[in-house]
Amino acid sequence: MVEPRTDGLLGPAEIRRLAGELGVSPTKKLGQNFVHDANTVRRIVAAAELDPDEVVIEVGPGLGSLTLGLLAVARHVCAVELDPVLAAALPKTAAAVAGEQTAARLTVVPGDALQVRADQVSAAGPPTALVANLPYNVAVPVVLNLLAELPSLRHGLVMVQKEVADRLVAGPGSKVYGVPSVKLAWYAESRSAGKVPPNVFWPVPNVDSGLVSFTCRQPPADVDRKTVFAVVDAAFAQRRKMLRAALAGWAGGADKATAILEAAGVAPTARGEELTVTQFAAIAAATPR
Repeated sequence: MVEPRTDGLLGPAEIRRLAGELGVSPTKKLGQNFVHDANTVRRIVAAAELDPDEVVIEVGPGLGSLTLGLLAVARHVCAVELDPVLAAALPKTAAAVAGEQTAARLTVVPGDALQVRADQVSAAGPPTALVANLPYNVAVPVVLNLLAELPSLRHGLVMVQKEVADRLVAGPGSKVYGVPSVKLAWYAESRSAGKVPPNVFWPVPNVDSGLVSFTCRQPPADVDRKTVFAVVDAAFAQRRKMLRAALAGWAGGADKATAILEAAGVAPTARGEELTVTQFAAIAAATPR
């Protein structure tokens, strides 16, 4: 088992040694890029602004680099790991590097974060923060699923592909504003928390990563989320079209779409990329039931 460092974290040598002991080779299929830079881990943990009493949910802990950093500041960490070998090894790594007492504050949930339920991750109390280095290929659906399933979340910080980070924090009028931007805005206010270079990962990805910080809030309107998201999906499926045309299929015709938009106070000639999440909610609220 990997030997502890004086800072209680994992560096490049420890990461490779641990992977060798476990017979683990990072796979592109699972989006496995392990952070091996302790300074990056400290930067992420600091940017997450965790209180000592926080219960943190982490997705894709891998070999445990970020997990160890989170355990140093949070009351409890619940790590969801799809790879069964990594899931089984994580508690042993935490005990070897940080000690048995610290490892006792770690819960590992083997499984898919896209299917996680609140009762699976609340053994130490409802999770209050999401902090994770997310697999590039499932980052957006994982974030949205956890925000939907865990209303106890108050805030979070996720590391994703830089292009995805830009989309998540984009506002109306931006060229990259789209479905992920609006759906995250339904749950939270978000902002960019910086860029992360490829060389802090093993293996080294071909792209930069970005940090997205978010603070949860009440939805902007008392309206069914699924209806709002259906409007968003329809609007951006044909983002170049005016809303009266883009929403025609969803509303049952261009005339009905126009009537709904006018009732919501939105110009039928507007495009989805111009609307705030509050305006999308107004369209959903104006939909005849």
